[in-house]
Amino acid sequence: MQNSKQVKFINPETMPATFGYTNVVEVRNVRTIYVSGQVALNKDGQVVGTGDLASQTKQVFENIKCALEAAGVCFNDVVKLTFFLTDISKMQIVREIRDQYVNTLNPPASSAVEVRKLIRDELLIEIEAIAVGDL
Repeated sequence: MQNSKQVKFINPETMPATFGYTNVVEVRNVRTIYVSGQVALNKDGQVVGTGDLASQTKQVFENIKCALEAAGVCFNDVVKLTFFLTDISKMQIVREIRDQYVNTLNPPASSAVEVRKLIRDELLIEIEAIAVGDL
């Protein structure tokens, strides 16, 4: 990260230990990029990986990667991820793929929520992201 933006990843000893996320991310002097919830649709609008959470998660992260690149940032600039899954018991599958994209030394703050349904019946996961970039 460049000097003009300041991002500090904080895991206070007074809070529970984390597993693939950071408890607190402090951000100063930046431009903020909000990536809408992404689902497993390819650029033609077709569902990728029907019934396969790993394939869908990979497609979602690829969509987020494209969105970040369009804003001139990358996964190292992501400070917050929010996961919506139709079956939270399969979060480990998502974590394994997430770790191929995010900075695992300073992972973003994160939330994961189980939802009954997403916008289309075939979809198993949706992820939204917040990233920061230089002013």
